[in-house]
Amino acid sequence: MVDKLPVKLGGTDYTQIFIAVFVIVITLVLIALYKRRKSTRRGILLTGICDSGKTLLFSQLIHNKHIQTHTSIKENISNYIFNGDALKVIDIPGHERLRDRFFSQYKDIAKGIVFVVDSNTITQDIRDAAEFLYNIIVDPVIVKNKPNILILCNKQDFTFAKGGSAVKSIFEKELNTLRTTKSSQLESVDPKVKKASLLGDSDEDFDFGALSLQVDIAESYAYHKNGSVDIEGLKKWLSRQI
Repeated sequence: MVDKLPVKLGGTDYTQIFIAVFVIVITLVLIALYKRRKSTRRGILLTGICDSGKTLLFSQLIHNKHIQTHTSIKENISNYIFNGDALKVIDIPGHERLRDRFFSQYKDIAKGIVFVVDSNTITQDIRDAAEFLYNIIVDPVIVKNKPNILILCNKQDFTFAKGGSAVKSIFEKELNTLRTTKSSQLESVDPKVKKASLLGDSDEDFDFGALSLQVDIAESYAYHKNGSVDIEGLKKWLSRQI
């Protein structure tokens, strides 16, 4: 067998040059594919359990108007424009029989997730709300893509509504309990039990700051009986997602 000799033109060895050019081309292709994949994630998912006020928030954010709402059975989708750039806002139904299916449908394009909470009833609703939030933050696609998360404490116009700090503490306490419960389940019974480890060290109390995801807190109300609206916290957060 005759060994192949390096390519030479005019007495010059071009092998290293060809290798360098090949590496550069491959690198540029990979960068282009990464940017294209990243640009496809322009979705903002409005999530949360039933009656948290997602659809009214969606209407105020997109159409700047109040509407009579009812329990959604399908998603609402529209573009939110800020400084000439657009985010696709998707209002996902909160009913327990629908939310997982719609979330799975759109999670791949999520650049951000707004988890809407009824601040007036969060104490009663915390178990259901925390279970849904838990499923979101341990979802493999979410863990991989790392969209930013906003816990939006809605309905702040109610007299006894919990503030953002209180809601954060309520969630952390419930997620700590939920993490312990999940971790204690037999893996043979629940193959997803390892996901509990994604919520930080089980020897320490759960804290949102321990997550690999960025979690922010804001307050809002989409409609008061006097006609006022306050969704500025949501808008400011969205402006940082552009």
